[in-house]
Amino acid sequence: MTAKQIGKRLIQIVIVAIGISFLSFLITYLAPGDPVRTMYAATGMMPSEEIIEQTREAMGLNRPVLVQYVDWLWNCLHGDFGTSYAYGGSVSSLLLARLWPTLKLSIFAMVLMLVVSVPIGMIQATHKNSLLDYGLRGITFFGVSMPNFWVGLLLMMFFCVQLGWLPVVCSGGDFKSMILPAVTLAFAMSAKYTRQVRTAIVEELSQDYVVGARARGVKEWKILWLNVFPNSLLPLLTMFGLSMGSLLGGTAVVEVIFTYPGMGNLAVSAITAYDYPLIQGYVLWISLIYMVINLLVDISYNLVDPRMKGDRT
Repeated sequence: MTAKQIGKRLIQIVIVAIGISFLSFLITYLAPGDPVRTMYAATGMMPSEEIIEQTREAMGLNRPVLVQYVDWLWNCLHGDFGTSYAYGGSVSSLLLARLWPTLKLSIFAMVLMLVVSVPIGMIQATHKNSLLDYGLRGITFFGVSMPNFWVGLLLMMFFCVQLGWLPVVCSGGDFKSMILPAVTLAFAMSAKYTRQVRTAIVEELSQDYVVGARARGVKEWKILWLNVFPNSLLPLLTMFGLSMGSLLGGTAVVEVIFTYPGMGNLAVSAITAYDYPLIQGYVLWISLIYMVINLLVDISYNLVDPRMKGDRT
């Protein structure tokens, strides 16, 4: 991508982020529940109605929704995403503290997924329509159909309860506690990616340059790894970027099951506590991370395939 194209994408990111921020703010504003009562309930206090109204007035919650949104957005542009009602701390600090555990878990899950899906997908492609291919396709179909929460519960019951090899509660601070959450996240992704790798490799194996290389006596493994696989990276790279972004925002269920101290677990707690500033900050953070990752993926296309230079708008 050229500098001009990157500039256009950055402008698009800003516009989309503003739209997402407004929708998330509006939805939380219209949601049931009283944030002032929630804030006092978190501290164990039961104030009178007069104090509640005074607090609501002091926090600016009685102002029109557009005025509240503009003030909140202005503060966000200065790095202030508000104060959590339930936790009493800065939203930025709370999200930042949970970002690295979620990032570690997502990277671990992606590595596991690539280690499993790439070799199996290539084996399927090189043994197209064989008994091995049909068997692996059946397994991947089963893997795609299994929901994450069910896989996580099964793994927990087997490895934690029955065998006792791994801890039930994940602290997020050591490698051992990350194994089951990462495997749970990688399970369905591996099945999906295996099918995509197979499709991409099968398509490339039918190209004329592969036939020519085989006619010249080039070894099959060289054709596969030095020519076919690099040429299949573009669609896989797109899926990788989408999956990485969705992982950062979609680990909530797995994090809750394993009590993993990540952003998803924090977001679920914020929703149950009607912690509107934390919910709004989480949505905005995840959307920005998702869009930035996809921009980086688009930029990396030029490194993977120089023919893409100047072709993407």
